[in-house]
Amino acid sequence: MGTRDGKLPSLWQKGVAAPETSMKTSNAATDQTWDVLIVGGGITGLTTALLLQEAGLTCTLVEAHTLGFGTTGGTTAHINTMLDTPYHTIESNFGPLGAKIAAHAARAARDLIAQNVSNYQISCDFEYKDGFLFAETEKEAAELEKIYAASQRAGVEVEPAAHIPVPLKFQKAISYLKQAQIHPLNYVYGLANSFINSGGIILEYTRVMGSARKGDVHQIETTGRPLKSRQLVYATHIPPGLNILHLKCAPYRSYVLALQLTDGNYPDNPAYDMQEPYHYFRTHVVNGVPYLIAGGADHKTGHGSPLNAFQTLEAYVRTHFQVSSIDYRWSAQYFEPTDGLPYIGKLPGADEETYVATGFSGNGILFGSFSGLLLADLILGRENPYKGLFSPSRIKPVAGFTNFIRENADVAYRFVSDRINTEKLDVLAELPPGTGAVVNYEQEKIALYKSPEGNIRALSPVCTHAGCVVTWNDAEKSWDCPCHGGRYDVYGNVLTGPPRENLRAIPLISNG
Repeated sequence: MGTRDGKLPSLWQKGVAAPETSMKTSNAATDQTWDVLIVGGGITGLTTALLLQEAGLTCTLVEAHTLGFGTTGGTTAHINTMLDTPYHTIESNFGPLGAKIAAHAARAARDLIAQNVSNYQISCDFEYKDGFLFAETEKEAAELEKIYAASQRAGVEVEPAAHIPVPLKFQKAISYLKQAQIHPLNYVYGLANSFINSGGIILEYTRVMGSARKGDVHQIETTGRPLKSRQLVYATHIPPGLNILHLKCAPYRSYVLALQLTDGNYPDNPAYDMQEPYHYFRTHVVNGVPYLIAGGADHKTGHGSPLNAFQTLEAYVRTHFQVSSIDYRWSAQYFEPTDGLPYIGKLPGADEETYVATGFSGNGILFGSFSGLLLADLILGRENPYKGLFSPSRIKPVAGFTNFIRENADVAYRFVSDRINTEKLDVLAELPPGTGAVVNYEQEKIALYKSPEGNIRALSPVCTHAGCVVTWNDAEKSWDCPCHGGRYDVYGNVLTGPPRENLRAIPLISNG
């Protein structure tokens, strides 16, 4: 089983057996024209593929790495009708009806997950839980009151709470009823097995490099054999190539610790504070061992120090919990939509019958599942009440405009500043083993990595997606793009994000 999108494995990879995919039958599988080709082996792709296959379409799913490699393998698997974008913000951007539709979509996704667990007998520790949101200051308490009132207006099951399940002082708290949690890899592996059993094909280690529509068929170029399909779905967390959605979604990383406690005081329900960035907590038992899963310290991808983020999160958790050991550290990427809701539907500017789902914020398990419902209806030609609200082509001249300007001003800044203000290392030997940096060397900007053995590897630091300059991720040992979230390993190979091509190797410096 492959690692996740960084060097740090998540708790979910402990003792989990991946399903047998269709790699051995790939030569036979690629000869036909499929009804739908789904790109991406996370929860969005597998949910969509299974729904379409069971509706009678012929589907194949391709994954550049392994199933669950990306964000699904690094999620903390909170399934919430309490969305990261508060309902009063959704009301402001999309009106009261929009908030009600969003709440209904969240419930539909939660119910789909529960239905799949039951129908396919997936052993993934699915449990209903109440989720607690709490305020620690007067300012937060006033904001929480707005969130509570808007949640009620949207039809969400929420009530005041007199206690919270974590040992922190608070001024006010509310409880969202019938939230849920799962073991995410066991769940997506269960979906994969059901998809294969229903006749679907999965091709791992197959990256889509491009496509062109000829007549009513997509001709799809991959790192393996070419594929053909009538409809194409990008369930890749953010679509590859260059398109308008890269200007509507900003990449962020969130950091997670899985800990054991000395006093056994594990929270029996998930909890969330209202700090910026906020912290989130829940408990999960893996192979008989309980873990506190604590997350936070979010920042934009390629900005700040991931190592410092882990240290900040650890210090915060140790302040409030009796920590015995920190057994796992990892991070995951998410994309923040400018107006607060995901983009699910036809990909703007793309060939006909090309679909996308992106901008899930911190609700990836929920909106990944919901995307399957919406995309299946769109592809099958069925009416769906959510179509307009989540359309990638929606035009909201006011909603999210400030965020749009801020995020894209930052992207423009990175195009220029990263080419001027970069760290200078006069002597390559000064680079510590096991680290990387973008440096100026003989009037050329290069991304240097020194292995633990002292070998130097040189790459072009220019992201192959849109030309921004990558930065070094000191915690997960990767090159991260600060503009659109592309990530590469120390060899320059694409890990995740919109790039299709690897970073260019620079042979000017010999290794060793």
